Amino acid sequence: MSTPPTASAGRLERILAYMVAGVVGLSILAFVTVIVATAAGVGANDAFSQGPWPFIITLPLFGLPAGFLLLIALMIASALRRSRDARQDRL
Repeated sequence: MSTPPTASAGRLERILAYMVAGVVGLSILAFVTVIVATAAGVGANDAFSQGPWPFIITLPLFGLPAGFLLLIALMIASALRRSRDARQDRL
């Protein structure tokens, strides 16, 4: 009696999944930080143009598209692995 095949994610898929979660999570955290800081009055007297604020403000502008591209790469890697596993099972 043979055991059913188990689908295990490869190293590349795990790395891509953690990268997606990290980049998107950090971008959302930066977005929420800007909202809270604005409500707290940090934006008065042009305070967003100094210190870490320029980086925090621009992080979601680059992080969210990068996370989307990483998600597409994860989907492609997963589809390729599943296709390769299905081909091996047929033989």
